[in-house]
Amino acid sequence: MSKSKKQRDPIPESFASIEEAAEFWDSHSTADYDDLMRDVHFEVDIQRRTFLVPIEGGVAKEIVAIANQQELGLETFVNLWLREKLTEVAGNQLREG
Repeated sequence: MSKSKKQRDPIPESFASIEEAAEFWDSHSTADYDDLMRDVHFEVDIQRRTFLVPIEGGVAKEIVAIANQQELGLETFVNLWLREKLTEVAGNQLREG
């Protein structure tokens, strides 16, 4: 007894936008197209690194509150604030040196 193949929509030759491709794959399973898939090999060079730094609870709450007031994500706010402080310190060192 043979299994009947599930009817599937054809994959478009191309998509007009990333959004169009996303809409297609949001409503279709890649498992239904396994016979059309091929292995690919590529290298990934991830440049971004994450550093975990312990922050005292009270300080963290204040940082979160300020980020929220400025309608910024916590990561964005902390990175902007650190960049500002680094620029400030570098400027002070140039004036002193």
